[in-house]
Amino acid sequence: MPRRVNLPGADELFRATAPRATAAPAPEATEPQSPKASGRVKHDEKMTVYLTSEELLALEQARIQLRAELGRKIDRGRLVRAAMALALEDIGARGSESDIARRLADS
Repeated sequence: MPRRVNLPGADELFRATAPRATAAPAPEATEPQSPKASGRVKHDEKMTVYLTSEELLALEQARIQLRAELGRKIDRGRLVRAAMALALEDIGARGSESDIARRLADS
């Protein structure tokens, strides 16, 4: 008796998917919204960032320090997203006077 595995057909493998939702309209300009770190959720987008070994080591040491002080597991991605939210909030509030803008201007 031959052993055959039932595989899905091409219709099941290459089914049509729903189109992506369009971007939401921009919020009213009355109150600037502070960017929030997304935390532990499923992320659909990806960005690759290259670091020097010293930068990666510093990031890992910061993560370990926060884990020890807060008593919670914090992964590197979550730490980077939180730092990015702080930087974006600072840019939104102070523009070219923000810490990150000055650091970028100096480099």
